[in-house]
Amino acid sequence: MNTTSFLDMQNQLAAECALNISKNTGLSITVIIIIFAIILIWELIWKILAMWKAAKKDSIIWFIVLALVNTVGILPILYIFWFSEIKKNKKVSAKQAKKTKKKRK
Repeated sequence: MNTTSFLDMQNQLAAECALNISKNTGLSITVIIIIFAIILIWELIWKILAMWKAAKKDSIIWFIVLALVNTVGILPILYIFWFSEIKKNKKVSAKQAKKTKKKRK
């Protein structure tokens, strides 16, 4: 029976992946780790901003989706600049329609 823990296997797999990427791209492992760190920070910043905006707008479904899905910042950016503005525009349109009805009366 193999006594290797799950964490050891996970670390070994990560090291093998880094070595394979290093061999295929010709980049050193240090450069690869720096690139992954930059991507991780990029994703984290956009995810936090988008989740904050979703929470502020009481959009529970978007909050959960943003928390669970990792898209290297693409989905959070789309949410911040596109999807969150759609609801805002619909609310503005609804308010304008109400004002128009009041003016007609």
